[in-house]
Amino acid sequence: MKFVKVPLPLQQAVMRTLRQKIVQASDFLEQTFPEPTVTYQQRGTTAGSARLQDWEIRLNPILLIENQQSFIDEVIPHELAHLLVYHQFGKVAPHGREWRYIMETVFKVPANRTHQFSVQSVCSKTFIYSCHCQQHELTIRQHNKVIRGKSCYVCRQCGKRLTLLEDHK
Repeated sequence: MKFVKVPLPLQQAVMRTLRQKIVQASDFLEQTFPEPTVTYQQRGTTAGSARLQDWEIRLNPILLIENQQSFIDEVIPHELAHLLVYHQFGKVAPHGREWRYIMETVFKVPANRTHQFSVQSVCSKTFIYSCHCQQHELTIRQHNKVIRGKSCYVCRQCGKRLTLLEDHK
């Protein structure tokens, strides 16, 4: 992966929001929480992820740079909520009622499961496969699994195996 350097003022804005949300959660839940490690190594179209056991938040540097304030306002509380839920309740559904509670009641942020950022700049090559009823786009990762014989994909509508049509994108 090509390394993308997040400008220092943007990193500082991320940490400022993260610390504000931790204080908010600590006050509301009447306990202190450690500050998670933040890295800028998330790849692909995913904006961020929470590594529960490592107490780490991974952020997509490209989507952060492209969407700055809306990214910070949405993704930071989203991923921090995953860590707090794990801390408070253990292993539960990723976007279940506990997570929604932290998002809506503690952080006062809409509990959106996915972001709506444009992913044009982070999309990888796709491959067109077909079945009997339609065409399907598979990612390069899925395509490589098919080529190596590690996976085969089946259409959910007609139940037929997908076959490569042509390269796309």
